[in-house]
Order: sequence, then structure tokens, then C-alpha cells
Amino acid sequence: MWIDDDVCYQALSARDARFDGHFFVAVSSTGIYCRPVCPAAVPKRVNCRFYSSAAAAEGAGFRPCLRCRPELAPGHASVDARHRLAQAAAARLDDGAAEATSVADLAMQLGVTDRHLRRVFSAEFGVTPIAYAQTQRLLLAKRLLTDTALPVTEVALTSGFQSVRRFNALFRERYRMAPGDVRRHGRRPPAGELVFQLAYRPPLAWPLLRDFLGQRAIAGVEAVDTSDGPDPASGPGSGQGRGQGEYRRTVAIRRGEQLFLGWLTVAPVAGRDTLKATLSGSLAAVVPEVLARLKRLFDLACQPDRVAAALGEVAQAHPGLRVPGAFDGFEAAVRAVLGQQITVRAARTLAGRFAAELGTPLHTPFAELTHAFPDAATVANADPARIGKLGILRRRVAAIQALAEALVERRLQLTPGADVDATLAALKALPGIGDWTAQYLAMRALSWPDAFPAADFGVLKALGERSPAAARQRAEAWRPWRAYAVLHLWQSLADQQKES
Repeated sequence: MWIDDDVCYQALSARDARFDGHFFVAVSSTGIYCRPVCPAAVPKRVNCRFYSSAAAAEGAGFRPCLRCRPELAPGHASVDARHRLAQAAAARLDDGAAEATSVADLAMQLGVTDRHLRRVFSAEFGVTPIAYAQTQRLLLAKRLLTDTALPVTEVALTSGFQSVRRFNALFRERYRMAPGDVRRHGRRPPAGELVFQLAYRPPLAWPLLRDFLGQRAIAGVEAVDTSDGPDPASGPGSGQGRGQGEYRRTVAIRRGEQLFLGWLTVAPVAGRDTLKATLSGSLAAVVPEVLARLKRLFDLACQPDRVAAALGEVAQAHPGLRVPGAFDGFEAAVRAVLGQQITVRAARTLAGRFAAELGTPLHTPFAELTHAFPDAATVANADPARIGKLGILRRRVAAIQALAEALVERRLQLTPGADVDATLAALKALPGIGDWTAQYLAMRALSWPDAFPAADFGVLKALGERSPAAARQRAEAWRPWRAYAVLHLWQSLADQQKES
């Protein structure tokens, strides 16, 4: 939904972070386009033109600002079917899915006609999918030139360009400068590391997000450092201080026959609405996918003001509470099955054994990170007895391997943008997968903001209801943000336990 140009100018004048990523402002007197939070002097209204995407601004002949860096703007949360389809296509392009070499390929992956995809995509972003993909490749290249020490050749290939010559020519044509000119403005991280900024719309309840992930961290694969520091959600000078901490994990991403292994860390930046993501140099070739997964894991496309307005009193105690996504859909699915009808701690123990037995050993700078989680093909082909000896019940072993087989055979997708209703039906058709597990995976693996596991014990207890039907009826008022209501209900129980 486009917003009024006058509202855009008011948001720009106030540098309102709630609008960051919702629109970009192009200034006719400079030929540059910016985010609404740009620290530069506010241009005159007569010189401003507003666009719904960076690609639309570049398509009109404007080049990105070197100060506010449009490539860092947060994304959009998708709710209704039309927006969700457009966002799903954009997400695949953001992930580096130039593997979809044409709009027809992309449309086929999403289960729609290419004509329908073009129409919906253009309405959402103001440009065609091809033009959007080209802009994203250029912005990623600009980001890599600014934030890393990767050679220009590697930057071009990582960004999805097949030819360095084509990359150099297009970069000069679009941005009116050579790639080396951008690099002179950048900051180089330590050798062997890649450092990126991930922006979000405030507030962000980082301590609660960090603790949620920490309580469910798979030993050897994930870890959370809870060292004390200022709470970035409280703002500078607020006097509030809760543990800041850092999230860490191993990474395994397969591209064709090649498996890329590495590690990453994520922590908030004090006084700024950004997270700092540090990746091992071994992940350079899969940077687009890693960054996209991190944005989903930390729900950085969330629009906290819209969620708060819909949830009302339910959300008042914890502004900025996010719905943690999944770094890997299969990993989340295995963890969910292992967690059926047992405690969070017991599920962590089983998941750690599972990763150590079937995962890939990995050397990292962190003693607690030792393995990458196994992929679906590895689990599908494993001897059931090998999994069972870990203390996992036979029916859960069957459920996990059925999930793995469905993913390998592409009968199931556990990624944002997948058809929600079809995925829920496919999940519940598998052995050992009921409505709770399916809704939980819709909430986390599909990043579906309206998922609602009505039979969840914590949800029922927090609502004071005995039946899932009654819980669903109560939750109707929270559509389309019921997944956020679930997180707030769970947190309210955790608060009560701390007080008792």
C-alpha cells in the first residue's frame, strides 16, 4: 500500500525510523536517493520524489546515497496473499536466486504464471522482477565493496554477475563511479571476517529475542553469550541496562555440489537501530543467502507500530517483541518434532545429540560451536537405528525422516513465501505432525505472522481457556498478527514465573 507523498515528506523531515524501508526519497537537485532516516540536511519539498523501492528510484535514474546507504534499509512484513507473493519473489532474488534465470523460472518456483507475477511484483515494487534483481545485485556489490576486503572480482561473482567487465560497466553507468571509488569510503574488517549491518525498525526487544533463541539453542550448533551491556532497545541515555549479549552459530549452505561451511555472530549496536553480523570468510560466496536468513531469524522486517496497534494491551508490557524465524527450516522442523510433549531443556539435549551424531564437524573460534546441523538428505538416508540410539522415540524418528524425505523430494518447502495453506496440509499429512507442530513451523520456518498454535499449553494457560476452539475465537481480534500475540502470551507466563 503506497502512502501519501506529503506523509512521506513529514516522515523524512522527522527522520522517522518507522518508515525506513517503506519508501525512498530521490532528490532531483543532487540525483541521489536516500532512506527517510538519512542524516543529511532535509531537501526542499519541491525537489523530492518518492519511490516504493530502491529499484524504482534507480530505474528513474537516481543513484544511492553513500551516507544512509539504501542497501541497509529494513524489508517489509508480508501478510495478504498479493503482498506475500511479491515479497516471496523479492526474497528469492535477495537470496541471490539469479538461479531463476527468467521470470518464468521464478514464477514456476512460486506456483503462479509469469504474467501474474509480473503484475503483482510491479504493483508492489514499481519495477519488473528483472529490474529489481539487477538493482539488488548492484546494491549487494556496493555493500561488499564498502564493508569487506573482498577482491573486486569476487565481489562481482558473489553479487551474481557472470562477467567482471559487465559488472564494472553497469556499476559506472548506474552509480557514476568506479567500484574502487566506493571502496575508498569503506571500513575493512579483520582479515578472514565479513562484517555487515542489519537495520530494523525500533523498538527491538533484543534481550527477550536473544533469550528465546538461547533457551532453544542446539548444543554444538548455536550458542548465546549473555555478557552484560546496555539494552539497545531502551535508547541512549535511558539509564536502563539489561544483558546485551551475542548470538553465535555454525552455518552449512549447499550450492549445487559445493557445501559452504562457516560460522557467524550477531549482536546489537549500542545507540543505533542496527545489528552487527560477523561472518567467517569461508561464507563469502553465500553472503546474500546468509544475510537474508539472518533478517528472517531476527524478524527484522517487523513493523512494531502496526503490531502494537493490532494487539493492544497484550503487547504493552514488551514493546518490540519479535517472532523469531528459522535460520534453516529443516533444522527448525527437527527441533519442533523433538520438542513434542517434553520440556525445552530435554528437547535441547536431544537436538544436541542429533547434531553431534549426524552433523558435519567444524572448526570455529568458539569452543561451544563444533558442528553444522545435518541437511535433509543426510537425515533421510540415515539408519533409523542410528537415530534411535540417541534416545529419540521410534515414532519421532519416523516423523523426522518423513519430513526429510518430503523436503528432499520437494513435496514440501519450509521457507518464507511458501504457500501457507498447502504447507500446513502437507505437514499434517506426514506421520507424527499435528496442528501444533504445523502452526509452530508456519510461525518460525515460514515467517507467517498470522500463525496460531491454538492447542499450545502456554497459550491456553495465558488466556485462561481450556479448548483450542475458545483460544482461536479469542485470537480473532489479533489477526493478522496472531503469531506476535503468541510470543507475548508466552512472555507473560515467563514474567509470572519470575515473579512467583
